Amino acid sequence: MKFGIFYELQLPRPWQDGDELKLYHDALTQLETADRLGYHYAWVVEHHFLEEYSHSPAPESFLAAASQRTERIRLGHGILQLTTNHPARVAERVAVLDILSRGRCEFGMGESASITELTPFGRDMETKREVFEEAVRAIFPMFTKIGTEHHGKYFDIPLRNVVPKPVQKPHPPLWMACSQLPTIERAGRNGFGALGFQFVSADAAHAWVHAYYNAITKRLDKLADYELNPNMALVSFFMCADTDEEARARADGATFFQFALRYYGASQNRQRPAPGTVNMWDEYNKWKRDNPEAQEQALRGG
Repeated sequence: MKFGIFYELQLPRPWQDGDELKLYHDALTQLETADRLGYHYAWVVEHHFLEEYSHSPAPESFLAAASQRTERIRLGHGILQLTTNHPARVAERVAVLDILSRGRCEFGMGESASITELTPFGRDMETKREVFEEAVRAIFPMFTKIGTEHHGKYFDIPLRNVVPKPVQKPHPPLWMACSQLPTIERAGRNGFGALGFQFVSADAAHAWVHAYYNAITKRLDKLADYELNPNMALVSFFMCADTDEEARARADGATFFQFALRYYGASQNRQRPAPGTVNMWDEYNKWKRDNPEAQEQALRGG
């Protein structure tokens, strides 16, 4: 078993000047500590327009900075959105990070699960899986071939040589974002490592692991010519404190994450405040007051 650290770079309101500066530099300092302590992975998300939940639209920049401040820890895109990025730009960014980190890049891929993100980039919930799968087919020849082209439904790329090429051959390890059992199974079928971005109980985690390895060993159906990554990662959370009471009092980060995930991911068409006026932190505290047992249930994985 290997341990990692996972960054959404969430920033609840109220905001003050300098908060984002502190958020980023504190995270980089923490990542240096994780490297010294022997953590194996650091994962950073890509999200757009998701106020408070995630202020991390450019993970390649954050990870590039981390690559110059660390020595051993693996630096993971957890994930790059293949729906909102051009395949050539994805291949370029992954290769550059792999070079800067001297071969420590992990390449996680995903679709985005929110119309808040997809709509400004001209994508929608109905076609995002098709876009993702076509992007996968376009990207992987770029890592290994001297000149590739792709002509599909969503991307039309003339013959070009994408440079640079990654240090790891034929490419960095591949992962796919997963939040439910069907996507866990899909990652296995496609031969990707599964990044489980959902807090689940121990029993559910056991079922997910079994389903993943059953899919990758018995129902493999790769999307393109890439190397398998038969691994699975699951997120969890912990809080160190002198007492259980203090730990629970300081555990808002974990439960706020779950609240924000539902806020942006569920009920896609419901009305939300205009951009720049969202105050999810207030809504979260109201939810806690109205549901006094909910935080404890969330901390138990409910």
